[in-house]
Amino acid sequence: MNFPALLLALMFGAATVLGQEASPTDHPGVLLAQAAAPGKDKPAAPAAPAPGPSDTTTIPAHSAAAQPAPSSGGLVNTMTLWKLIQDGGWAMIPLGFLSVVTVMLVLVYTFTLRRGAILTPHYMNTADVLLKKRDYLGLLAISSRHSESVARVVQRTLDFATKNPTASYEVVRDIAETEAASQAASLQHRTVYLADIGMLSPMIGLLGTVLGIIRSFGVLGSGTSTQSRDILLASGVSEALVATATGLVLGITAMFFYSVFRNRVQSLVSDLEIASAHVLGLIALNFNKKREQSRVAVDDEF
Repeated sequence: MNFPALLLALMFGAATVLGQEASPTDHPGVLLAQAAAPGKDKPAAPAAPAPGPSDTTTIPAHSAAAQPAPSSGGLVNTMTLWKLIQDGGWAMIPLGFLSVVTVMLVLVYTFTLRRGAILTPHYMNTADVLLKKRDYLGLLAISSRHSESVARVVQRTLDFATKNPTASYEVVRDIAETEAASQAASLQHRTVYLADIGMLSPMIGLLGTVLGIIRSFGVLGSGTSTQSRDILLASGVSEALVATATGLVLGITAMFFYSVFRNRVQSLVSDLEIASAHVLGLIALNFNKKREQSRVAVDDEF
């Protein structure tokens, strides 16, 4: 009898007996090896018994992962605009008033700061014709019915010239330049309100933040609240910072529109200066003609 063949047969027999007696949860690797090993006379492994009520078998990982996570929809806090306003404290009252004023100023400046409010081609053509004809009273009457800035300059100048016919051209020119400067200053002063709002809004928001933090630390120092100190401090600071954020947003918006309207005013002031210089040039020509005519009359008399 061959000894290696006998030893190999004994090893296969022992492996078969151990595989039948072992539990599926104890040696899963052996069962897999027996299922994969070829053999015709090898008996099939018995099925694992169903776990009883008292068994403490662990739940497989794939079944635990398949369970849906608990929904957290009830813990989500919806933040609305009115809630933000309430969290901002008393500083939101002046900031709300300034925001309404800012919107009103932007709408007013959009419709009033335009080239048609400074001069119109129709008025300038009419002024040219009447000044060349030296019809000062007619141009004065027409200027009083127009609302352009250059019409205000012409009206003030001609009103002084007609009431003081002996005045020199230098005096009339000073009157015209003074009125033109007054109209230009009026245009520039309109946009200053937006700059003031842009500077005051962040300061008001910062003041509201400081007072909110002081109130929050006061609650922490009193020790009357049952909540955690960290929760109280975080909620107080977040509510106080709402005022600062609102003030910054309002200030940035006001300064943006101020820069836009300031550039527009500069362009309108340039147009007003050009139109005033044109009117003064025509008035100067008429004064020169008047002086020449008076000189010719004096020469003829002598």
